[in-house]
Amino acid sequence: MEWLERMNRVLDYIEDHLEEKMDYKKIAQIACCSEYHFSRMFSSIIGISLSEYIRRRRLTLAAFEIQKSNHRITDIAMKYGYDSVDSFTRAFKKTHGLTPTAAREKGTSLKAFPKISFQISIKGDTEMEYRIENVDFELRIVGKGKTVKTSRAFKTIPTLWSTARKDGLMDKLIDMSWENPKCMLESLLGVCGKEAAITDEHFTYFMGVRYDGESPEDLETLIIPKSTWAVFPNIPEAWKRLYSEWVPTSGYELADLPCIECYYPPKHKPGHELWVPIIPKK
Repeated sequence: MEWLERMNRVLDYIEDHLEEKMDYKKIAQIACCSEYHFSRMFSSIIGISLSEYIRRRRLTLAAFEIQKSNHRITDIAMKYGYDSVDSFTRAFKKTHGLTPTAAREKGTSLKAFPKISFQISIKGDTEMEYRIENVDFELRIVGKGKTVKTSRAFKTIPTLWSTARKDGLMDKLIDMSWENPKCMLESLLGVCGKEAAITDEHFTYFMGVRYDGESPEDLETLIIPKSTWAVFPNIPEAWKRLYSEWVPTSGYELADLPCIECYYPPKHKPGHELWVPIIPKK
């Protein structure tokens, strides 16, 4: 399938450039999605971050080269992207449990992390719950946007919500959202950028709620046009299975709008949902 072909082209690209500075924007372009979304998708499906996978592959090849050749440790470190022998030694020891010099001794046991490949997993015992929501009006979302570095978004966003809880923004949004519910999107909303294709080094992560009243002076307003959404309970599980199981076989593709993470009030079932903008596949 087209999705699998794109993902495996990404892995081929990574493998061909392990001895160079990795171009994360190029990786996202090959995958036909934003840098942020691909990084998130990869982490959800594989269980480790994209950067960690690349690090492990480089250290695997470095270990092979150390054992098979007489090349200097310094040259091998530089070849696989390390600025100094010290930083290479720390990373190597963390992965393999011993120093590069010790790895040259005969009979030494090392760890190899092979190249992965994407495949569709056909499972009959685990269904994937979802529903289709047609929102035939503009979504007016009021809140605050924060600038996020794309490559660190996966770690930065939880910190933004933690800060919002401490500085009172979260309570203010809750009061605006839940006192007068108007639609299924009545929850705390995390909107990633303004378009699906986040190709810049930074983007705006918008924390807000759907609100039709007069916007407070200290908050911003974001308008999302009417669209059709695939809605999945359990955000972490949804991210993990969305690209590998649902999208390839659904007959839909992602629309050029941001995904929205919805965090509902206490005792709401489910507690959170992922809203994914979709259009019929051409």
